[in-house]
Amino acid sequence: MTDRDNLREHLKYYRDLGVVGLTTDPAWRARADSGARESASEAPLTEHAAPGTAPMTLTEIRADIGECTRCKLHAGRQTIVFGSGNSDARLMFVGEAPGADEDEQGLPFVGRAGQLLTKIIEAIDLKRDDVYIANVIKCRPPANRNPEPDEIATCEPFLFRQIDTIKPRVIVALGTHAAHTLLKTDAPISRIRGKQYDFRGAILIPTFHPAYLLRSPERKREVWEDMKLVKALLDQA
Repeated sequence: MTDRDNLREHLKYYRDLGVVGLTTDPAWRARADSGARESASEAPLTEHAAPGTAPMTLTEIRADIGECTRCKLHAGRQTIVFGSGNSDARLMFVGEAPGADEDEQGLPFVGRAGQLLTKIIEAIDLKRDDVYIANVIKCRPPANRNPEPDEIATCEPFLFRQIDTIKPRVIVALGTHAAHTLLKTDAPISRIRGKQYDFRGAILIPTFHPAYLLRSPERKREVWEDMKLVKALLDQA
């Protein structure tokens, strides 16, 4: 594929998102301020507990997980999908659990949904190597079913330790299950997406999961609005 073809493909993706041009208008950042006011006026959805363990390196956290047999998911997995990206990332994405492609390769978001996530990241002028990507659950649930409460309770402390180590400025919770797990809420993702919540020293913003966008591409514009907020928050730091 030529550079011209690559450019045409990128422009098509931005058009699908509803992006009609680039701007340096200060109004780009105004949405971050309005989002903060909006979320501050709501009752908190979660306790926003302070980190309970001292930060470790990601290597130490992975070593502590080992060849984990702490819950029943170990029986059907191929690989533990720990996470990947920049250990000093200012932006972190959290999904729900690995799928078949991730279980095979040992990396998060490498299937079709992962390819779309890469485009979303590039749409705010970043690369995958600039961010950190992980899931609440490190092992693939059978037939990609939703993680069960005991599995989440066993695995999410490792995610919290990853967050405490990386110390991102912004965390994007991808999809209903990641948002519900982190915020301890059952509010519809359509109601909480694009709003700001304090979470372990970061600003957490829920949005739709890339896999959902593959099924419902008309919702890409809403994710683009959420990512504009993410970019504005990162630019303020």
